[in-house]
Amino acid sequence: MFPGLAAAVAAHRCSWAALCRLRRSRPEASGRSQEWKNLMTFGSFTYVVRNNHPHIYTLSQVKLYSTNVQKEGQGSQTPRGEKIPSFNQTETIGAELKAPLKQDPLQVRVKAVLKKREYGSKYTKNNFITGVRAINEFCLKSSDLEQLRKIRRRSPHDDTDSFTVFLRSDVEAKALEVWGSLEALAREKKLRREAEIEYRERLFRNQKILREYGDFLGNTKPRSRTASVFLKGPGKVVMVAICINGLNCFFKFLAWIYTGSASMFSEAIHSLSDTCNQGLLALGISKSVQTPDPSHPYGFSNMRYIVSLISGVGIFMMGAGLSWYHGVMGLLHPQPMESLLWAYCILAGSLVSEGATLLVAINELRRSAQAKGTSFYKYVMESRDPSTNVVLLEDTAAVLGVIIAATCMGLTSITGNPLYDSLGSLGVGTLLGMVSTFLIYTNTEALLGRSIQPEQVQRLTELLESDPSVRAIHDVKATDLGLGKVRFKAEVDFDGRVVTRSYLEKQDFDQMLQEIQEVKTPEQLEAFMLKHGENIIDTLGAEVDRLEKELKKRNPEIRHVDLEIL
Repeated sequence: MFPGLAAAVAAHRCSWAALCRLRRSRPEASGRSQEWKNLMTFGSFTYVVRNNHPHIYTLSQVKLYSTNVQKEGQGSQTPRGEKIPSFNQTETIGAELKAPLKQDPLQVRVKAVLKKREYGSKYTKNNFITGVRAINEFCLKSSDLEQLRKIRRRSPHDDTDSFTVFLRSDVEAKALEVWGSLEALAREKKLRREAEIEYRERLFRNQKILREYGDFLGNTKPRSRTASVFLKGPGKVVMVAICINGLNCFFKFLAWIYTGSASMFSEAIHSLSDTCNQGLLALGISKSVQTPDPSHPYGFSNMRYIVSLISGVGIFMMGAGLSWYHGVMGLLHPQPMESLLWAYCILAGSLVSEGATLLVAINELRRSAQAKGTSFYKYVMESRDPSTNVVLLEDTAAVLGVIIAATCMGLTSITGNPLYDSLGSLGVGTLLGMVSTFLIYTNTEALLGRSIQPEQVQRLTELLESDPSVRAIHDVKATDLGLGKVRFKAEVDFDGRVVTRSYLEKQDFDQMLQEIQEVKTPEQLEAFMLKHGENIIDTLGAEVDRLEKELKKRNPEIRHVDLEIL
């Protein structure tokens, strides 16, 4: 009666039976359960469709359900289709399934990439070279360089803002033009090296003749810088100590010869070692003020620590060693002593003179410690002024040694036992051994590269970090080079935005915008970026120079600054 309704009911029963069979046969494993996850709804009929039928997704009348992740992270089922086919449209589904799939044309977007450049040895010809190197390395004259292209660059030196450089390729071409070939240039270099060696030999001979002439007629030239360092500061202290210890050494040896006292012999050896060591200190002071040369670019300031170290070793070997030896021999073979009156007089004079030298050294160290903003004890223990430090310790040991020797000689005079005098020699040797050990330790620490005060490092760090162009600094090192010179090193992380903005502040924005609008091809973009990229690098170098000058201005003791860019 209702053939359409009967057919629909029959189809519904068939589909319901098929669905029940599929649900009973569906595996529970998660791997295979993924095959039955798409649902299709035709009116009120629901069918399960496997994933291996991709043509199902082309139907515009199919309503698909899937789980989408929302922004809040919760899953929700949202329909991917809008239309639900009615019973009248079910007859057209088969025809649509049989129809060929419509494919949109494939669109591929090609990215423009510049060809990677291979930089070989020829590219180094674009390097810059200074005029001095061009003249020396390529045997040219200053008139030859006048015809070449001149380029003004930022100077690496503090005394000049900019200097002139030349392209290395231009210099090489000019050298070939002047000399004709590379072989001729090599021959000319060899001849010039031989001429330079001969010139140095003649200069050495002439200087020797001039010295002999000056010694014969008298030297009337002005006082040099080396001589002036002995009129003040550590140099003055060392010269006073040399004079006083030399006189004391002479009179103590006379007293030892007259009395035969082991303690007096130790005191004479003590004064002799002090005189020799202080002469070595004077040599180190004169060497330390020499101008740096290519072989020693950071100067000779460490010579004070070197000679102080040698002085400590000399005190230990000659002073302490001989005193111990003479004391042991006196214990093993005691000898009677003559009258000690003259010995006491010489010891009293030595006590006064050594005490005067000690006061001079103390005043100099106290003044230097106040200038550095540190305590006297800390200044001495860290050996900031090695020459004056040696004089202080030697004179302190000399005063104590005189007291020990006088006490032991007095006990020998009272008791008549020469063993007390030998014990005095051992006491003086022990005192000298302690002084030499301290000098060796402190000067070794200084030569190994000692850091400056943590407070100073903190101030330098805060100065750099407070600059707008600096993002952070790492691996800060500040080493004391001696003579109040400090070498500062740090790795700096610069803020690229601030550096770039510093560069843009000096540019014409209208002209830059016009250049940007003219960029149409990758080659034009490359030329634009190379031009401004090089200028930004120069701006970064100028920022490094500015920070170095600021550090030296705020802290005059800093002589060398090494800022590495991260």
